[in-house]
Amino acid sequence: MFSKILIANRGEIAVRIIRACKEMGIATVAVYSMADRDALHTALADQSFCIGGPEAGDSYLNENQIISAALLAGAQAIHPGYGFLSENAHFARACRRNGLVFIGPDPDSMERLSDKAVLKGLIRETGLTVIPGTKALSSIAEAREFAETIGYPVMLKACAGGGGRGIRLIPGEQDLEEYWHQATAEALSAFGDGSVYLEKYVFPARHVELQILADEFGNTVCLGERDCSLQQRNQKLIEETPSPAVSATQRQKLMALAVEAVKQLRYVGAGTLEFLLDKDGNFWFMEMNVRLHVEHCVTEMLTGIDLVKWQIRIAAGIPLDFTQRDVRLAGCAIECRINAKSCSTVQMLHVPGGPAVRFDTSLMAGLPVTPYYDSLLGKLVVFAKTREETLRKLRAALCELVIQGVDTNLEQQLCIVNDDRFISGLYDLTFMGGR
Repeated sequence: MFSKILIANRGEIAVRIIRACKEMGIATVAVYSMADRDALHTALADQSFCIGGPEAGDSYLNENQIISAALLAGAQAIHPGYGFLSENAHFARACRRNGLVFIGPDPDSMERLSDKAVLKGLIRETGLTVIPGTKALSSIAEAREFAETIGYPVMLKACAGGGGRGIRLIPGEQDLEEYWHQATAEALSAFGDGSVYLEKYVFPARHVELQILADEFGNTVCLGERDCSLQQRNQKLIEETPSPAVSATQRQKLMALAVEAVKQLRYVGAGTLEFLLDKDGNFWFMEMNVRLHVEHCVTEMLTGIDLVKWQIRIAAGIPLDFTQRDVRLAGCAIECRINAKSCSTVQMLHVPGGPAVRFDTSLMAGLPVTPYYDSLLGKLVVFAKTREETLRKLRAALCELVIQGVDTNLEQQLCIVNDDRFISGLYDLTFMGGR
């Protein structure tokens, strides 16, 4: 096992990883930008290094500075969290060249699976059903030809995408050129790669994803599905597990297919397979995220399995000590993402408590919320034996959570969890339309 790990991230996920390391007896190294000098993750880590200015490109995306900090601190491994460098094969290779373990898939596997258009070709060979689509497109003319073949509307997506960036719904031919320029520009800005592809628009649908853990010895398990259909502008707001739209029979079949697909892909680490579930009960594969997911904690609450600790163990060459038969999916867990709507200073923070109530955050009273990074302030997660009880607990926790000084989406989250469509479980990706 590693004795010291550097966390190449910030915010709640850096705090989450530091806490896991402490429980495992592993020393931690934090890196921070000038804007995060007083951030919680810098205080919790055993060591911390400033790696650049407030902009992510000068700090959390600065590969050389991060690797230098790891070597100076004597760390054996780097955990990238999610976002930033978590799916960057170049960075993973740089870690390897410098004798550091990248806690995630190997660079070749990451490169092979991160390109969504390439991945779909591989997935077709595993038996999963893939949404009809293209490889990376070279021109608007090529996009227009494909769209005319399958019919509008179509989805335009970034090949190196994630987090809802570089995605546009194209209603008709007259919209293609405008959205093409928007999507490619956004993809280039967010990921350094402006390539895009087209796929058929599945509508109406729910967004369902499966969590996978796989070690280097061929052991692979699926930890159930998460329903991520509550989205606004392609950004997830609420996740729950299990999905109220997936039957026990569907779940068993899909989990078995996902495990077999991951084995055929020779994937090692934590990963997520994402699907669209259409009105006829068909699951259409969309993409695979080769990293820890933002919403990993809702799966942890349901299963009792610590995904961050297992990421670290797998990277250290330790085999899984449980099988698919040991994975229990009893009960219900729901997560609300609490986002900032303004940049200001946190004046007062009160976090809800009680059994099976969790708030992953890096907020502290007196610290500013800056404009340089993602708006996510924290993730409120609750668990209970039934969905009805979980909803009651979630409403109580949302009412108890107090964040003064910063405008947040707390009121919006309360409206959603009190909406009859959400309470019934009969919602889909159109839920936030018009809101």
